[in-house]
Amino acid sequence: MPEAPNSISQQLDQPAIVDIRQLLQRLWPDPEKSRVTATEIADALALIFTNQLSPVQTGSLLTALHFTGWDRRADVLAQASAAMRAHSAPIDIPAVQQVISSKARPEGLYNGGLVDIVGTGGDSHNTFNISTTSSILASSLLLLAKHGNRASTSKSGSADLLMSMEPHPAQLSRINPRTISAVYAASNYAFLFAPVFHPGMRFVAPIRKELGWRTIFNLLGPLSNPIHDAIEARMLGVARDDLGPVFAEALRLLGNTKGLIVCGREQLDEISCAGETLCWQLVPRADGVVEVEHFLLSPADFGLSAHPLSTVSPGKEPHENAKILEKILRGELPDDDPILEFVLMNTAALFVVAGVCEADSSSMGPGDDGQVIKERGPGNGRWKEGVRRARWAIKSGEAWRQWSAFAKVTNELSP
Repeated sequence: MPEAPNSISQQLDQPAIVDIRQLLQRLWPDPEKSRVTATEIADALALIFTNQLSPVQTGSLLTALHFTGWDRRADVLAQASAAMRAHSAPIDIPAVQQVISSKARPEGLYNGGLVDIVGTGGDSHNTFNISTTSSILASSLLLLAKHGNRASTSKSGSADLLMSMEPHPAQLSRINPRTISAVYAASNYAFLFAPVFHPGMRFVAPIRKELGWRTIFNLLGPLSNPIHDAIEARMLGVARDDLGPVFAEALRLLGNTKGLIVCGREQLDEISCAGETLCWQLVPRADGVVEVEHFLLSPADFGLSAHPLSTVSPGKEPHENAKILEKILRGELPDDDPILEFVLMNTAALFVVAGVCEADSSSMGPGDDGQVIKERGPGNGRWKEGVRRARWAIKSGEAWRQWSAFAKVTNELSP
């Protein structure tokens, strides 16, 4: 006779539900007065990843954090992202580091480690997939660990774009802790698809959808790259300028020493091609203390023209954006194309924050004229040198080669 649905054997397979009622009562309406700590919040959120928090209390926790503003505190974001990474699929970091160290090309102040470029999304501008395209261009000189997902607030998310490339769409679901070393052995580029590396997020997905407003998980993604411990530098775009100093402090609390947070004046989670961009950069001092410096960037600092956002916001479907990406990587767009220059600015900034632009000589490979642009701009960065290197990545064909190698190896991995 089959067992009833609530049999003892099935109950034993279910993790014990934890009651966080006391925390919820302290969290609302004044967590500061009730002396709630970031650690308590992170511990409660961690219960979600192991399916130990009821849907009602999960929704209550996310709602309280949202309406008290505590999901936008640096200490909460830092500790919550650490909890999220602790429950991600375990990666053999030493094995990955062994592979990347064999491929590392240190240059300037870049030590040859992994870098990431990502945005929070939610800026409502529906621009082209800038950070994803920039990550591919940057893999010509850097080792990339791009963390991303499908679209949640736009038509074309980073994963949607890469899985729409022809003739060989990237098989992102095949990249996992077991195969990531093989990906890096074949290419400088790897994409860590959030559903694969953060399986515990499936427990909160339907609750987030029903709530109808943005929750802390919309902000945690950029801070929760599962290969965090091996990342040397990162560039992070935020869709609200009040989040800039928050994310900069969160990165500092997480131990990062190379980081750049950007927000276009239009509340854009990229470096803007239309006007000024607010920047917060992590700057390590000689005594080891990491400070945050704030400055503004404009297209002119990159030696490029300004373009209205309307010219770079095609609002296209993933397969349409994939065709634009291919044209960029193959060097088929005019040098002054608005979308291309938008990509060049953001790629250049990633090169600057990684440190390669600090080299006083250049030997990138065939097509490199070796003429380093040493001019410095805001934040003491060599932004024009970054553009020179980004253009080389395209014109030399190196960006296309890295993309092709990445797509090829993902199609060769076992499903």
